[in-house]
Amino acid sequence: MRTYAPAPTRAVLEQALEEPSLARGVRHHEVIPARTAIHAEWPEWLDPRIRTGLAGRGIARPYVHQSQAIEAVHAGEDIVVVTPTASGKSLCYTVPVLQALAEDPSARALFLFPTKALGQDQVAELGDLVHDAGLTVSAATYDGDTPAPIRSAIRKAGQVVVTNPDMLHSAMLPHHTKWFQLFEQLRVIVIDELHTYRGVFGSHVANVLRRLLRLCAHYGSNPVIVCCSATIANPGELAEQLTGRPVRVIDRNGAPSGEKHVLLVDPPVIDASTGARGSALTLAQRWAMPFLRAGRQTVVFGKSRVAVEIMLSNLRETMRQDMGPRSRIRGYRGGYLPTERRAIERGLREGEILGVVSTNALELGVDIGHLDVAVLAGYPGSIAGTWQQMGRAGRRGDVSVAVLVASPAPVDQYVIHHPEFVLGGQPEEARLDPDNLHVLLAHLRAATFELPFEPGEWFGPGPADDLLAFLGESGTVRPAADGRWYWSSENFPASEVSLRAAAPENVVIIDTTPDRPRVLGEVDLFSAQVLVHQHAIYMHDSVQYHVDKLDWGERKAYVHKVDVDHYTYANRAVTLKPLDVFATAPSTGGTRVHGEVMVASLVTLYKKLKFITDENVGWGPIDLPEIELQTTAYWLTAERAAVGWRRDELDVALIGAGRAIQAVAAVLLMLDPRDLGLVSQVRSPHHEAPTIYLYEAMPGGVGLSERLWARHDELVAGATDLIRACPCEAGCPACTGPRLEPDVDGKALALRLLAALAADRAGADAGAAAVA
Repeated sequence: MRTYAPAPTRAVLEQALEEPSLARGVRHHEVIPARTAIHAEWPEWLDPRIRTGLAGRGIARPYVHQSQAIEAVHAGEDIVVVTPTASGKSLCYTVPVLQALAEDPSARALFLFPTKALGQDQVAELGDLVHDAGLTVSAATYDGDTPAPIRSAIRKAGQVVVTNPDMLHSAMLPHHTKWFQLFEQLRVIVIDELHTYRGVFGSHVANVLRRLLRLCAHYGSNPVIVCCSATIANPGELAEQLTGRPVRVIDRNGAPSGEKHVLLVDPPVIDASTGARGSALTLAQRWAMPFLRAGRQTVVFGKSRVAVEIMLSNLRETMRQDMGPRSRIRGYRGGYLPTERRAIERGLREGEILGVVSTNALELGVDIGHLDVAVLAGYPGSIAGTWQQMGRAGRRGDVSVAVLVASPAPVDQYVIHHPEFVLGGQPEEARLDPDNLHVLLAHLRAATFELPFEPGEWFGPGPADDLLAFLGESGTVRPAADGRWYWSSENFPASEVSLRAAAPENVVIIDTTPDRPRVLGEVDLFSAQVLVHQHAIYMHDSVQYHVDKLDWGERKAYVHKVDVDHYTYANRAVTLKPLDVFATAPSTGGTRVHGEVMVASLVTLYKKLKFITDENVGWGPIDLPEIELQTTAYWLTAERAAVGWRRDELDVALIGAGRAIQAVAAVLLMLDPRDLGLVSQVRSPHHEAPTIYLYEAMPGGVGLSERLWARHDELVAGATDLIRACPCEAGCPACTGPRLEPDVDGKALALRLLAALAADRAGADAGAAAVA
């Protein structure tokens, strides 16, 4: 029977909401009304050829945010543009760059994008505008795929160089003498997708920009910096931390949008005693199918390559049974060839492809036009990422639908039961710490290699003399008779620094799948224990690899590609010792503290867990030495809250409350939950009181713990809400973590402890009583 029949988006949604098996999981249905465009006028100084080119692309007038940005950049102001997906942010920098080139062909611009695909997409878009304007502009992508002859041409004649932070760090700055034309005439630096530069990666990129601006000053240029970001709570602060310069925030969105329906959906509880829920992947497929059958262009986002392939095959099979256009549903992820990805993007823009199942590769601004429906199988990890994926649906003037289907993970459950957090509450913060000593020293080495340091010259927070003297003790830098500091080692410092890891010593991951082994990436030692131990399943760019051997002494892990239905989880035994207290303050039931800690870690065994169900299908031993991590942490003591508790019950309560606080912290600060380690102690030797520690899982930390300390009351209240909203009977992986003691009510115990720690004692006590 043919059930494939075209229908309008609104009609399909109404029918889906009448289907009981779909409707019962809807926790919230928000209708965001259509918004009309707010236009401005092009500035009088704009070159007529650029106006003509824009008009040829259907852009008669700019939106108000574009106009403000273009005027500010032309006036030499550093800015950050904060508007939703598909609001035309790229014009905010392409127009002033083309104007600068029209006035002076010797001018140069540098565009930084976090991914190669984004950079290539931007070059194509810029090329189309240049062609329509009748200008002659040399714009090119400079990345790892660029052939050697073309690299040479870009260095000499590239007016707009599009690259990524990794290439800037390792291939451009150390060889700045080959790039002198770029650095001498650099007028504009563009940093797109600003919100992705957070944590360790952001801290590294901030130091790369310090090195870039130091070289610009050496060559006599003073470029304007243009940042573009998705909606976050602190875009101005993040841009200033990243660039080291004051910036103006432009956030009045003038772009139009059609009516959007946002649905937050929770899979049904299958077993109330354990809290087990139905599969988020299955439910996401079921939500996508009615729209695909009705011919509505739909994107389905999965969180891993395996999830994408499972949903793709299931949707195609269902379409085949429904006599629908099976071949018009495609997959899209990092492992596909660039030509294949470009063909899929073009097919979506032109309407040839009906549906696409993708990892977050389509989240960042790759041009695929405007689709009708976006279905998210699992919370993407940040509100910014959620809106970027949801923003893929929405033709201007037409109705669109975005469906977020939660997984059983604690972070997902918190978000799905707090719709205000997704739909207009305070968005999360993005944090970085460019002055992390490990990161700062690594880039100070690289900066010294690039250019000698003058006495008293600043790098980062202050004069670099003391840090250079420290590096001089190892013989890598030395003072000369002229008072300047010079690089004195044969090593190439930038090649030793990964922008994705904080520690100077990392484990290199080598893929032995191809004929010639290649370096896949690297991880810091602390993470290597759990990510690349022997027989681990390591995920890279959504592709699975089996770790055949971890040579700990040589710091190398050898892997090969596999396609399996499980992942590995290593058990880490952690002991923690506070070293220093940076800040302390009394809180309800105890004390909140921010300080420095030493974490000793020993990994002894790993489990094999099935995707989707997390069913344990095996285990194995791990034989690795103990390692230490010096980092920062936030911790809370419960000396008054824990009066009258039995020791065994307090132990369960601390673990359950700690896991819930960890999940809420990940939501508030845009973190992967694995960025924060958790340790609970029934009687901390340091405080002689029950204590929950959240430590940063990277050497030295990147400023997360200080923000957690400042937002203590929000964490406790959020953890209470998360556990209270969970429909399980006595604790489960979605709230307090796996039940270790079957006869102990971990949910009630955690709520009792959190009630005693809550700033609003009356409200928390009522919540605990309601559960009990």
